[in-house]
Amino acid sequence: MRRRFAALFIVPALLLTACGGEEAEKKDDAAASEKPAAAPKALKPVDSADPMPEVSGEPGKKATIKLPKGDPSDKFVVHSLSAGDGPEVKKDDLVMANFTGKVWKGGKDLGSSYDKGGAPQMITAGAETIIPAFSQSVLGQKVGSRVLVVAPPAAAFGEAGQEQLGVTGKDTLVFALDIKDVVPNMAEGEQAEIPSDLPQVKADKPEPATIAVPKNDPPKKLTSKTLIKGDGEEIKKGQTVYMQYSGAAWKPNEGKEKAKLFDSSWNTGSPFATQIGVGQVVEGWDKGLVGTHVGDRVMLVIPPEQGYKDEDKGEDLPANSTMVFVVDVLAAM
Repeated sequence: MRRRFAALFIVPALLLTACGGEEAEKKDDAAASEKPAAAPKALKPVDSADPMPEVSGEPGKKATIKLPKGDPSDKFVVHSLSAGDGPEVKKDDLVMANFTGKVWKGGKDLGSSYDKGGAPQMITAGAETIIPAFSQSVLGQKVGSRVLVVAPPAAAFGEAGQEQLGVTGKDTLVFALDIKDVVPNMAEGEQAEIPSDLPQVKADKPEPATIAVPKNDPPKKLTSKTLIKGDGEEIKKGQTVYMQYSGAAWKPNEGKEKAKLFDSSWNTGSPFATQIGVGQVVEGWDKGLVGTHVGDRVMLVIPPEQGYKDEDKGEDLPANSTMVFVVDVLAAM
């Protein structure tokens, strides 16, 4: 649960969605559940173009990118530098990948997930809501591969650029991508029964959860109930956690079999990633998710004092709301 809802997937140093940062920051909080605009139509990837950047360093560590003299071609290049021996990435697979990036003109660093405070990107392969430089580049690659990507604007942020990153609408971007893993895109297993005085949940498809809110007052204290128990590592304070979630306010939906969601990561094209337990999200998330496990599905019922208190976030999330979340914990770093 981000402090500010926006249809952007953000992890340290890089934004993947196609919409510009300034435009996204102007979005109303309550509009976050709307699907973001599709990425710019990408050029068909080619294996090589003239000139080509050079990449050095071992896969699994920060890459060194040497940019050639001269202007880039207008081609979208996806070039395998080293082939992995893992499974092949297919469309809609959820891929964890490390990156090192630069802007061709001027050599500006876009950062690296290997930097201190960085974290791998979670990419839905082939997703239209993620820049083709990532979503298309991982398709057909094998886990363990390192890939060089040269992305002209049509394969990156389009004519709008990405002001938050200092990328203009004319910039070609260069990435070295290390394909780390393919992870499940939702919690897997049989869901536990839920007491009748708590919301009932249906989340058996890779889409926003259906939440039915009962006709009674919400609990006054934070409730964290594990609906599916995963077999992954325990989530610790300070880790970057990757998750899918859906959220609804209790009172506006009381007695409804299908609550109107005020937000869902499923509508953004990628899971949400955040450091947990350190104040980057509302208190109810920090306290309710630390100690859960990778692979868990957790229902959080968060009272106002551990959520947004008396802040009015719009019609679907009024002031003093108790919030209900269904959270699938996918990975942690």
